[in-house]
Amino acid sequence: MKVPLLDLHEQLKPLRDEIVAAVTGVIDSTTYIMGPKVEALEREVADYSGAAYGIGVASGTDALLAVLMTIGVGPGDLVLTTPYSFFATMGGILRLGARPLFVDIDPVSYNIDPALVEEALAADPARTARIKAIIPVHLYGQCADMARIMAIADRYGIPVVEDAAQAIGAACPLPTADGAVVWRRAGSLGVAGCFSFFPSKNLGGVGDGGMIVCQDADFAERTRVIRVHGGAPKYHHGVVGGNFRLDPIQAVVLSIKLPHLDSWHQQRRDNAERYRRLFRDSGLEDGRVKLPVAVYQAAAAAGGHPDYHIYNQFVIRAERRDALRNHLQAMGIGVEVYYPIPLHRQGCLAGLGYDELAYPVSEAAAAETLALPIFPELTAAMQEQVVAGIVAFYAQGA
Repeated sequence: MKVPLLDLHEQLKPLRDEIVAAVTGVIDSTTYIMGPKVEALEREVADYSGAAYGIGVASGTDALLAVLMTIGVGPGDLVLTTPYSFFATMGGILRLGARPLFVDIDPVSYNIDPALVEEALAADPARTARIKAIIPVHLYGQCADMARIMAIADRYGIPVVEDAAQAIGAACPLPTADGAVVWRRAGSLGVAGCFSFFPSKNLGGVGDGGMIVCQDADFAERTRVIRVHGGAPKYHHGVVGGNFRLDPIQAVVLSIKLPHLDSWHQQRRDNAERYRRLFRDSGLEDGRVKLPVAVYQAAAAAGGHPDYHIYNQFVIRAERRDALRNHLQAMGIGVEVYYPIPLHRQGCLAGLGYDELAYPVSEAAAAETLALPIFPELTAAMQEQVVAGIVAFYAQGA
């Protein structure tokens, strides 16, 4: 049995007629740029995320870039972030002439380590004065430790930009002044949150798309101006922006999918729990394979938010990872490595001093992790095939 890493056909089947009708409606309307369908999705995503405003953009990459432009990041500035993420996290920083300041990740969650964030900020006051933003990445569908990150950022007066490209709907607990706990969704905590609607995401379009959410009306308005070449009003450019507009065809598709998102998240969590049972029964959890940890699951069980993890990916650590990947792919099982080269090792930084730096936790994750299929329509038989393939690999001592 072949097991794809992701199968969008099964998700599309029950929604296809509704999607085709909605896309046809956009075509017939001749409103092809912005318009009411984009505005509707902006309200829907903002409401879903617990934010006040939404700004639709052309991709998750553009979301990050536009937010950094609104903040005013430019040459000579630093942006503190993680070296273990998709390139877009760093790409916007570099495009604006700024430099990333990396701190390593937590070995359990793969998210940025708050203790190292605080250490980096305290180490060099002159350097800290150049930091214009902190970008935590909510990797693989699980929020970073936003309670600690926000507290640290507030002390230093540095805005936080949430890279929530993989985490729309994911939530994390935050303590309140009276000792209680409230749960907040990704994107609603920092000065802005950035989502991607790339087709492989939990909420994916039929092409590129993205969204910025925020709580501040002035920030939202300035970002909307950035989105249209800095023109406000049209043909009057007080700032330099970009062409970051969301396509209304993507907007109508995403509006149809959004009401299903919570049930898709639950199916992914169900699949994650089935993997845990299968691996436990296989006897592989002996060091050869380490399963992902849902760090907020216990808190959620005590009355928290159901979306403590949305499993955009199900990422294991595995001995002889590359050989295991080749073995599974030869069996027709789709797996992927996220991410084989940490950002500080990327060629575009050559000669800038980053190759002299070491982030051992990120480098270990890059060498050892492997993403298994986790999409909502994954069947029990498919999961059994995946685990059986891993058992067979280690049994043969390959």
